[in-house]
Amino acid sequence: MLRSRSVSTGVAKNSMHLTGQAIDIRLPGSSLSDVRDAALELKRGGVGYYASSDFVHLDTGRVRHW
Repeated sequence: MLRSRSVSTGVAKNSMHLTGQAIDIRLPGSSLSDVRDAALELKRGGVGYYASSDFVHLDTGRVRHW
């Protein structure tokens, strides 16, 4: 749905969200950069930092970040 409504190409065709292997989060009361840093320290999958959209993407894929 997001991909079909998006004007950008930022929504992946084969998103891990579709298979329950990813989530986008924000934690009220915590800075977004702190959430990102904590996720990166775990070294357990992908971490995407979307400051302008106010969320951090976490997934169970290979360890990487963007």
